[in-house]
Amino acid sequence: MAFQNFLLLSLVAACTSAVAYGNLSVNYYSSTCPKALSIIHAGVAAAIKKEPRMGASLLRLHFHDCFVNGCDGSILLDDNATFIGEKTAVVNNNSIRGFSVIDHIKAKFGGPSWKVRLGRRDSLTASRALANSSIPPATFNLSALITSFSAQGLSLRNLVALSGSHTIGLARCATFRGHIYNDSNIDPSFAKSLRRICPRSGRDNVLAPLDRHTPACFDNLYYKHLLQGKGLLHSDQELFNGSSADFLVRRYASNPHDFFKDFAKAMVKMSNIKPLTGKQGEVRKNCRKVN
Repeated sequence: MAFQNFLLLSLVAACTSAVAYGNLSVNYYSSTCPKALSIIHAGVAAAIKKEPRMGASLLRLHFHDCFVNGCDGSILLDDNATFIGEKTAVVNNNSIRGFSVIDHIKAKFGGPSWKVRLGRRDSLTASRALANSSIPPATFNLSALITSFSAQGLSLRNLVALSGSHTIGLARCATFRGHIYNDSNIDPSFAKSLRRICPRSGRDNVLAPLDRHTPACFDNLYYKHLLQGKGLLHSDQELFNGSSADFLVRRYASNPHDFFKDFAKAMVKMSNIKPLTGKQGEVRKNCRKVN
């Protein structure tokens, strides 16, 4: 599995009512729910086949979940009488997608793969405030990005590798407008082409590919574009802007194997941010609300 496997990390509850306690394990469901992997793989593959963009959307959903109190599925919870959830946070509202895929599960793009450690339980609450403060927006400079990732125990190498997920998917005009009109570290012709579809005001929801050449293929062109000053987001181009991250961008641009290897390691590391195990949290019957 490639993209499909991350979904198992925190966004899908156990498919059995049996309670199992203990640490995370790649074989966590082998006896209680031996078809879990195939069921989820088929569900995600079907969703991506129907809409290729969904692979990137689900990957982003996982990232935005893990950066708020760990990988605990809190991003899936709807608002209720006791808390305002994370779906309406500034970086999430009208932006994160893929909830219907998660609900349905209760294309293959290529790219790296890694072994998923399973057994996470679901959170009992969520926090819009923490989502607003913990998830780095597209306007962050490199220093702010490093601080944000470091707070989650992730290194500069993890930051640059995980940013490579922008080799697939689309971004809204509202997220890259500042970069194409206000920044100087952008290829002029690239900026001009984007201004045709993203005016200074209005059309916030117009979409542009994060990787304009192979937006449906998980490859290393994202980094090659950064070398050319063609990162779509301000935060993208910050990774190659005469700073400490430049050497990693050059490495991944010239060696896709190194990128795939470091991306897989970073995904595993990110998925292990404060997981709920044992008697912590619960196994939700409905992903959108606590039991």
